[in-house]
Amino acid sequence: MCGPTGVGVLYGKQHLLENMEPVEFGGEMIDFVNLYDSTWKELPWKFEGGTPIIAGAIGLGAAIDFLNEVGMEAIEEHEQELAKYALEQMEQIDGITIYGPRERAGLVTFNLDDVHPHDSATALDSLGIAVRAGHHCAQPLMKELQVAATARASFYLYNSKQDVDLLVEGLRKTKEYFGDVF
Repeated sequence: MCGPTGVGVLYGKQHLLENMEPVEFGGEMIDFVNLYDSTWKELPWKFEGGTPIIAGAIGLGAAIDFLNEVGMEAIEEHEQELAKYALEQMEQIDGITIYGPRERAGLVTFNLDDVHPHDSATALDSLGIAVRAGHHCAQPLMKELQVAATARASFYLYNSKQDVDLLVEGLRKTKEYFGDVF
């Protein structure tokens, strides 16, 4: 969300949160403590153990204001435009497998033939291009696709078509480098 790390929001149905037990404990959340049990304050204090991350909360608020100013629809449109452009450019690379539907959110998941995704990610990183490689918390999908892992390029409001062009150029260099190795 363009905000600081280490801060978040808990959102839930009030009746469920009221019946839920806290998992973290600290001051300001307790109502009464006995030797063997405790009672909790009302929401939201029940889930606020210890000193809140005040600077993080202020930063998160500023990030939310920023995103609202830009507009979530505009961000979504920009991400989809970049993903479509990336898909079109990446499909021109021989020996690339792209996973997923034509219509997509702001990302493209792929593998270069005969190159492990972690090697692709490392090679791209050496060129200043950040992608993610691994299971992406979807090991059953990796088994279904019959791959060890995949690489994923994600796009956001701060990316441009120039970034996509650099990714494609980096993929070609990576393919060329590893083609020489094999």
